[in-house]
Amino acid sequence: MSDGNDTTLRALEMGTLEDASAAVARLLAVTEAGLGRRAQLEGALKSRIAIEQAKGILAERHGLDVEEAFEVLRRAARANRVKLHDLARRVRPGEPDPPEIQRVVQ
Repeated sequence: MSDGNDTTLRALEMGTLEDASAAVARLLAVTEAGLGRRAQLEGALKSRIAIEQAKGILAERHGLDVEEAFEVLRRAARANRVKLHDLARRVRPGEPDPPEIQRVVQ
C-alpha cells in the first residue's frame, strides 16, 4: 500500500466507531454518485446514437444532408412536444416515418 493509504488506515484504526461509520458513509456516497454519473453518461450516449441513426435514415430517405435531417427531426419534436431522442428512436429503416416527421417533411 502507499503511504497515503497507510495513514488513512492508521487514522481509522485510532478513531472511534462513529468516525469509521462516517468514513464508510462518505465512501459509499462518493461511490453512489459515481455510479449515478456513469448511468447518466450511458443514457446520454444511447440517446445520441439514436439521434445520429435517425439523422442518417432521414437524410437517405428524403435526400437531405445530415444537418437538414437533424433540423427536420428537431422541428418535428418541438412542434409535437416530444423529446428529440424519443422521436429519433421511432425512426426506423424500412418503416414509414412517424407522423410527426411526415407533417414536417410534406
